[in-house]
Amino acid sequence: MGWLFMNRHHMGGHATPKSYLDAQFTFTNAPDDKGIARGARVLASSCPGNRVWYAAVQYSENGVPTEVIAMVCLVKWNPRDKEAMDFGFKDMSESMGPCEAEAPENILRLLTPTTNEYALDWRRRCLARLQKRSRKIVDGMRVKFPQAITFTDGFAGNEFTVVKRGATITFRPVGKHGHYRISNFRDAEWSIVPETKVHRTIFAPRPSAAMPPP
Repeated sequence: MGWLFMNRHHMGGHATPKSYLDAQFTFTNAPDDKGIARGARVLASSCPGNRVWYAAVQYSENGVPTEVIAMVCLVKWNPRDKEAMDFGFKDMSESMGPCEAEAPENILRLLTPTTNEYALDWRRRCLARLQKRSRKIVDGMRVKFPQAITFTDGFAGNEFTVVKRGATITFRPVGKHGHYRISNFRDAEWSIVPETKVHRTIFAPRPSAAMPPP
């Protein structure tokens, strides 16, 4: 399916893309010529930044659940659009192998098993991103990127020391001064550089000379 655009008056009273899409993917159809009434229900959804909508959608036949799959909608949201096309979306299922693979864990956990290779690959990509973002970031740790990163001041480097102050994270080049910010750091490829710590050697005190017997 291609893009579908609309103004806010055609959103059925829904104030956000998330609420509109939640409603669109929750429905019950009239029975077909075989007497089967197919329906769907959104079990969980997320639309971070109004950019991509992810959802676990449970499908059913005659009220009996059949499967839970992931649906992904690309979203364009601009309430100030000059042509009043405030909202647009393009929907696809996980079986279409969407490039966007940032579904949260609570949605992935609801999905039923599948043998579809495109869906399996999409789920693997989502899990890989979650694993990246779960890596612990500690002040003072040293990290290394596969390729050098070039910054606006002309400096390029691939090995940094993490400087963490509360929720703020900056990076100091190893052996140099200055602090840099690296966008999308948690999603990037990097490894921890193990540091060898040299401990001070402590020698046991010499035994005192034996006192001659009286």
